[in-house]
Amino acid sequence: MSPAPTTTTSLAELREHQLLGPLDEHFARALGRIANESNEDVLLATALLSRQVERGHVCLDLRRLAEQPLAGSEEGDGAVVVRWPQPERWLAALRDTPLIGGDATPLVLDEAGRLYLRRYYEYQQRLAAAILARVRETPDGLDERLLQAGLERLFPAGPDTPSPDLQRMAAETAVRRRFCVISGGPGTGKTYTVVKILALLLEQAHAAGADLRIALVAPTGKAAARLGESVEKARAGLACSEEVKARIPVRASTIHRCLGKVPGRMTRFRHDAENPLPADVVLVDEASMVDLALMTRLTDALRPGARLILLGDKDQLASVEAGAVLGDICEGVMKEVTGLHHSYRYRADSGIGALARAINAGDGAGTLAALAADSALRLVAPGARGLVDAALLRRVRQQFEEAREASDPAAALACLERLRILCAHRRGPFGVEDVNRQIEAALLGKRRRRADSAYAGQPIMVTENDYQTDLRNGDVGIVLPEGAALRAHFPGEGGVRTFALSRLPPHETVFAMSVHKSQGSEFDAVAVLLPLLPSPLLSRELLYTAVTRARSEVTIYGSTEIVTHATARRIERTFGLRDRLRGAGAPDPLQP
Repeated sequence: MSPAPTTTTSLAELREHQLLGPLDEHFARALGRIANESNEDVLLATALLSRQVERGHVCLDLRRLAEQPLAGSEEGDGAVVVRWPQPERWLAALRDTPLIGGDATPLVLDEAGRLYLRRYYEYQQRLAAAILARVRETPDGLDERLLQAGLERLFPAGPDTPSPDLQRMAAETAVRRRFCVISGGPGTGKTYTVVKILALLLEQAHAAGADLRIALVAPTGKAAARLGESVEKARAGLACSEEVKARIPVRASTIHRCLGKVPGRMTRFRHDAENPLPADVVLVDEASMVDLALMTRLTDALRPGARLILLGDKDQLASVEAGAVLGDICEGVMKEVTGLHHSYRYRADSGIGALARAINAGDGAGTLAALAADSALRLVAPGARGLVDAALLRRVRQQFEEAREASDPAAALACLERLRILCAHRRGPFGVEDVNRQIEAALLGKRRRRADSAYAGQPIMVTENDYQTDLRNGDVGIVLPEGAALRAHFPGEGGVRTFALSRLPPHETVFAMSVHKSQGSEFDAVAVLLPLLPSPLLSRELLYTAVTRARSEVTIYGSTEIVTHATARRIERTFGLRDRLRGAGAPDPLQP
């Protein structure tokens, strides 16, 4: 018989039951000491806000909090019942605290009852203002006849053209406005559409006798490399002049590199509102991965009149850091958003396509049916005692040996793209750390390495941005012998970049990686390892992101109950940007 649930009401009790972390409590009590604030309701709200930001939320919505369960650790905690303070009493205590009010206080409470750390509140306001300013602007001097001729030429109607032609609609929107979003799943033609948009904009600029400076950016080095490759491939077949083709850039950079990171200053960039980017068009790929702070700094650095085009998949997981920027923008300025739905990668009857649609619809039965209906999809019961499946280990071993014996580093890196193991959790059974340990033990046997030693064929992933090497968190490479030494090889702009191991920033083995870290990647096949028990991290966004990393094959290791649980649960991040963009929010903070 299960023990009776414990009822908790205080900051100390929540900390005791591990529903708040030690840093959350420390943050709240430190602010309380600084401001001479001892009200437990205020300290509780401050600690909960710290917890929310750590989990990717931008604010704490006190009015909605009572309607939502407080999630515990990755493994969940169902033995605690939380009784929140009465909402009006709680809000009254916050209105009276010296922690809120004025221009220098650390917290902001808006009229909707949302509590913010000041820096995130200010990021949100600046980003909303930058987007709305561009939404309200109409580019001058548009040559309507040239635009229509270009649309007819670049988007010719054919028997296989979807109706309506959303790619053409997206292109026309982008040319007519200074801000637009193109959202769509894998294979819906986002990059092909945007290359045509760039061609249309260059034709307009040429007709006006003007220059057009274009910047292609993405949140990670891996995503930037893929963007550049996709643009180069797409522009080759454009129905436009060779002069226009030549002016479409094929080199993309990370957002950090584009903004110009200032050495030794974690939050400063060379380009900002005082020194804007020298670009007339800024195209951001994989925008769902961009957090609130970075997107704000990018829009701060846009010069007046510059166009901003966001590409991404609003149904994917949001960034690891605070904010669900793309999703809130899509709901906040819907007229500027075009959603692409027709997949050119997956046929209409494709198993992966049907699986992704069922997951996105929250259809658990449909998800299980899709997994059973296609030979390229499999649902496998999880291994006993958290052991990785023997058949999966054999496939990893084959991939490992092929990569080690590849003819050159580029071929070895291509081997890594054939199969990737994706985990929902970092720790615990079927978590990234445990799975990588099991695989290394199986591959290396008695030669099982020390934690700080490298070996030939080791796939590695960078875990911290490094501005000396320009390697970014999430970049994946491989260790291979070069003469008598081992060196690390990473994909780069126009080829492979090679580094001495001593020059590498912090990194880890990556036979398995988290679903979050897989964003912006594609693999021939993915093996998705789900936990044994329900978890706050499991959601339809996580499952959708995982299965859509695959080009041709998906195997999910998990029970039917866990798959159904994940499909039914949506991640709802607390964020005021949507309301601010709609004009329905309360932009002004309350003063005490």
